[in-house]
Amino acid sequence: MALTPFKSLLIADVGISMGDEGKGRLIPEIVRELQTITKRRDVVGTVLKVNGGANSGHTVAGLKLNLLPGGVAEHDVACLALGSGVVADPRKALWEALPLEKLGYPVLSRLLIDERCMVSDVSHRILDLAWEDYRINVLGQEPRGSTGRGITPAYVDEVSQMQIHYSEFLGTQADYAKRLSARLNRAAHTVQHVCQLSPEKWAGLFTKLTEAEVRANKTAIEAGVFTAAEFDFTRFAGSTPFTFNHEAVLAAYWKAGSALAHTVGDVRERILTDMASSRRIIGEFGQAYWLDKRAGFAPNVTASHTFTPEFFQSAGIPVQAIHTVGCCKAYDTKVGTHVFLTKMEESHPLQRALAKLEFGTSTGRQRMVGWSDLVEKADALRYGGYDDIVINKLDALSPHGEWQGGELKLCTGYRDASGKIVSSVPRNDAVRRALQPIYATLPGWTENISSIRSYAQLPAAARKYIAFTMAEIVRLAGRGHTLNELPNLRYIGVGPDPDQIISDVPATADLIRQA
Repeated sequence: MALTPFKSLLIADVGISMGDEGKGRLIPEIVRELQTITKRRDVVGTVLKVNGGANSGHTVAGLKLNLLPGGVAEHDVACLALGSGVVADPRKALWEALPLEKLGYPVLSRLLIDERCMVSDVSHRILDLAWEDYRINVLGQEPRGSTGRGITPAYVDEVSQMQIHYSEFLGTQADYAKRLSARLNRAAHTVQHVCQLSPEKWAGLFTKLTEAEVRANKTAIEAGVFTAAEFDFTRFAGSTPFTFNHEAVLAAYWKAGSALAHTVGDVRERILTDMASSRRIIGEFGQAYWLDKRAGFAPNVTASHTFTPEFFQSAGIPVQAIHTVGCCKAYDTKVGTHVFLTKMEESHPLQRALAKLEFGTSTGRQRMVGWSDLVEKADALRYGGYDDIVINKLDALSPHGEWQGGELKLCTGYRDASGKIVSSVPRNDAVRRALQPIYATLPGWTENISSIRSYAQLPAAARKYIAFTMAEIVRLAGRGHTLNELPNLRYIGVGPDPDQIISDVPATADLIRQA
């Protein structure tokens, strides 16, 4: 089947599970598809990072990104934008941009940071670590597994009406210094009196950040782009516990902000100008539907909105038609202390094989692995809405490592304590936690599918797995009714490389008949 047309100049690239679905790889694929259809190299004018900050990791064409939009890998994309819904550390932006520049990817000449984009800094990162300590040692909770990138504390500043915008780097250093100093004092007082951190732990927070960033930026250090001293956070600690070195923080962040000042502008106007010239805008989302701060389950949520409506808020343009592509994996993964109803037993050979592949792009943390939860995916369709589905990592269900093939499970519902079948995700977390998954079991396949580029060439069992997945998502989302419009299965990922994509997938109605 030919790929269905994108119905709008606006395209949202969202996750429909718990993150880590491979959203980043879609950017080059969508760009190439649109270029082929329109015969225009400039058909995608802007790739917009919509939400979050450096807590969301994307791997695009082999490049590991956290803060920058995935369009960085596509030279024909003229604008890489950070919307007003993003919180961005200026030092982190340069840590990503400068190594990419050295590799031949122009970044700073294409970067556009909205003047209302929010500045995050070391104070937010210290708060992030201190709140984690509070959860564990004061509240007695399990470790949540924070990224330590300061995203939630930065959004707290927004809702407290104490945010600092990138436009302030266009003003005077004295004005910025005053705002920054107040922020540092608030953070220190919060860590001491609210998080109740012990004084002897204060310096250790800065050491932890230093170790994490030296490790994360090892390649850039070895390439000579930066020295290890660039990532030394201990210089930002004051001479006594619960104080910052204000002069050192100001010097580092004003320098980074000034280096980015030429990129600060109005994303709203850029997007409307692109649309007037029939250029597409791809909105790249961090995290996924079930990590949305309102749709998900606290405390295992992010601090922003993670699906399509946020596109318009972050871009600053009127609500209008938009084409949404929802990404998921052929199985599920989660990071942190999530309730994971479909988690595989650790002794299962497929779990042991997949665990060797699944580590967080941002943190390097081991992801938990589970069977595909079609109920979660269906609810994301019903309430989040998307036009296309992308199923990545189908190849990872082929035999590899300890997994030599066998039956595959897919969750098609839940059963509560009374035996009642539940076909949606309860919004009450106490109810959700008590559920047990109901599985359908399908045969696996023994072939290596990573070199296959046509749906018809997939093993019969793999086609059955895909068809069943689509049919159940549609059935569960419909709640006994036919959906007004069936989502299209746009791509199937069969490997990490950009060309390991199957796009000639039958129409969803045909897949449902096959299932």
